[in-house]
Amino acid sequence: MSRPAGQLKGRAARLVRLMPAGPSNAARTPFVLLVVVLLGGGLITLLVLNSALNEGSFRLSELKKRTTELTDEQQALQRDVDNFSKPDALERRARELGMVPGGSPAFLNPDGTVRGVPAETTAEPVPPPQPKSSAPAAPPAPPASPAAGPRTGAPA
Repeated sequence: MSRPAGQLKGRAARLVRLMPAGPSNAARTPFVLLVVVLLGGGLITLLVLNSALNEGSFRLSELKKRTTELTDEQQALQRDVDNFSKPDALERRARELGMVPGGSPAFLNPDGTVRGVPAETTAEPVPPPQPKSSAPAAPPAPPASPAAGPRTGAPA
């Protein structure tokens, strides 16, 4: 294409007329600026999104750790409740408080009559078993005194 545009004929001459005559940087500058702004905005958006996801991940791991700790604590407390609820543990604690097993009960029938004869308990409280050690055993607690005589359950 060493020939000037005026010497071209036909289709080549029409194509040369469509091309700008000199170098044109004015049309490229806004496009390049737009591409740079879009890429920069995309990178900043990805950075913010990644930071938010990481923060959520750290929060989630802290909550999982706290949940594990609370579950362990709940299981330990449930184990304590189960140990205190066993019949032998309840009996031992009742004896420590001075309670004794009850006597024979009396029941009220739906018509108001009393069935059975209530009796006051006569059992002496049995001291709880002492662990085998060289320390001297504590004296047993005195028996609980009844506050009133036996009740018959009959209406007065």
